[in-house]
Amino acid sequence: MREADAPIFGPAFQAELDTLFRWRRDVRHFRRDPLSAGLLDRLLEIANASPSVGLSQPWRFVTVDDPARRAAVRADFEACNAAALTTQEGTRAATYARLKLAGLERAPCHVAVFVEPDPDQGHGLGRRTMPEAVAYSAVIAVHTLWLAARAHGIGLGWVSILDPSRIRGILDVPETWQLVAYLCIGYAETDAVIPELEREGWENRRSINVLAR
Repeated sequence: MREADAPIFGPAFQAELDTLFRWRRDVRHFRRDPLSAGLLDRLLEIANASPSVGLSQPWRFVTVDDPARRAAVRADFEACNAAALTTQEGTRAATYARLKLAGLERAPCHVAVFVEPDPDQGHGLGRRTMPEAVAYSAVIAVHTLWLAARAHGIGLGWVSILDPSRIRGILDVPETWQLVAYLCIGYAETDAVIPELEREGWENRRSINVLAR
């Protein structure tokens, strides 16, 4: 049974949603323009409406505005990125070296997303056999935030070349929290339907492969 005010999403909306999915990009090049007042809060509210195992809402958002903390995060990225470069060989190393893998310097907004691995909320529902579903729920919140940002003309970049324990210390959050994502958010310098890593020759998107059993 449908509620009286439940929306019906027709073909036009479905087509626009498909376009949103295809134009969502992992942004690395940002303009310095600030977001309009209240927009980041609105995007985080949308992300907070994401589904979660047992309705646990285990994500923990931390906005990072303090210049000293941002500088410490950048320093950690630079150390981790330098170490990652040593694992690449030949032409792959040269390609890696020219990639811009973070928007930490120019993006006006930084948001760290943590997960509380065993929150009281949700009363443990759905976690006994798959406790990792708690972290998966936080990832869904990141994806929801990503799509909401793109729908508002905002770019988002996911920085994963970081040491989680050091980031937790830099941001002074509870030791039980686990880092899921460090996000750079702002207006993209350019929009593109082809991922930057594909344009730079790092990897190609592959067609879907579905197993039937």
